[in-house]
Amino acid sequence: MDLLSILPAFSNVAFTIVAFVVALSVIVAVHEYGHYIVGRWCGIHAEVFSLGFGPRLYCWTDKRGTVWQIAALPFGGYVKFLGDADAASGKDSAVMDSIDPSALERTMHGARLWKRSATVAAGPVFNFILSIVVFAGMAVFQGQAIETPTVGVLKDTPAVSDAEGLLPGDRILSVGGILTPDYAAFYEAVDGIDPPSALDYLVDRDGRELTVRAPFAFPPLIEGIQPQSAAIAAKLKIGDVITAIDGEPIAAFRQLREAVAASDGNALELKVWRSGEIFDITLSPKRTDLPAAEGGFETRWLIGVTGGLLFEPATEFVGPFQAMTYGAAQTLDVISNSLSGLYHMITGAISSCNLQGPIGIAEISGQAASQGTQNFIWLIAVLSTAVGLINLFPIPVLDGGHLVFHAYEAAFGRPPSDRALQVMMSTGLALIMSFMAFALWNDVFCP
Repeated sequence: MDLLSILPAFSNVAFTIVAFVVALSVIVAVHEYGHYIVGRWCGIHAEVFSLGFGPRLYCWTDKRGTVWQIAALPFGGYVKFLGDADAASGKDSAVMDSIDPSALERTMHGARLWKRSATVAAGPVFNFILSIVVFAGMAVFQGQAIETPTVGVLKDTPAVSDAEGLLPGDRILSVGGILTPDYAAFYEAVDGIDPPSALDYLVDRDGRELTVRAPFAFPPLIEGIQPQSAAIAAKLKIGDVITAIDGEPIAAFRQLREAVAASDGNALELKVWRSGEIFDITLSPKRTDLPAAEGGFETRWLIGVTGGLLFEPATEFVGPFQAMTYGAAQTLDVISNSLSGLYHMITGAISSCNLQGPIGIAEISGQAASQGTQNFIWLIAVLSTAVGLINLFPIPVLDGGHLVFHAYEAAFGRPPSDRALQVMMSTGLALIMSFMAFALWNDVFCP
């Protein structure tokens, strides 16, 4: 075997693993730090803060006596509080019985109920906070489009406008004779026009109104590529322009969308323009379950690309309050879609193959990272929300299961018996392991 021939594949696998470990480590570190810091504020002593499981690779002890460690298996983490028997916060009865009653408040099982509940809930809450902050930061970094459609930077496409075409700073007043006071009107106007090779735009340029001729506003330009899609498999890239499908020239992204939807999964021959070069690619759309605008899911044939405007819209600064509101809305949207997807998988309305395991998530992480830092950071925010949500499920071993135990204690004035806790924790662990095995099965056998 030629060693050089396998180096690219090895490099891709290594990149995927590194991206996955980085994403997971950030999410886990934030989650566990939430438990740690709120526990510390509540006076509960953390004995170990571990990033990863298994043998220690590196550790140090801080002035409070907490051991901070990095372990060999970077697929999770935990905080072990005083009185915990294990990473799942099971009760160590021997330790609890040996502790002086005056020191019980420093243990996870002897502290007041509200302190324990706050410490447990802090992990998922910190995951949600991470997501909100990342989404908000992205909004501030990218800015928001100025209300009136305004050209920022023209994108590189085969149909480059001439000196009489659109220029940066042009404010678009109408398209094809239809007024466009905002982007909603602009999108509606362009969507109602059959895609010619060019359009007439009425623009305000430095205070002068003039009509210019420029390419169609929504060319078949790839602005985003979904992980695990047909486009990824075919090695399409952001910035590619599809100029023809099965020999038929196209001028608008919606023509690409319509051709894919009508393909019924059959292979499509695409002619692709990339940085001045033209080549052919063959790909087959994948059957995909997507959230529907009216709720629920719909199944469509997709190649996994999103389009964009001929130009980057000019933007303006987004204030902190507006950015945080946007971040919270995005986080709630991820939660809503995740719960809806899980419900529809359970009821059989959509395929259970939508459930990703560690291999699938690693692949998504690598593909997102390969598309740029912004896409990778966005994925971390999405996964952080998912981790926070999953940990709130009322399953013993998870944070949500512990909160159910705390609710029982609040209602009946005493916690469940040690024996009942052991049985429920074992059952919860079995459920989690079964869930992970099913997800791993999907990674290996789902198309």
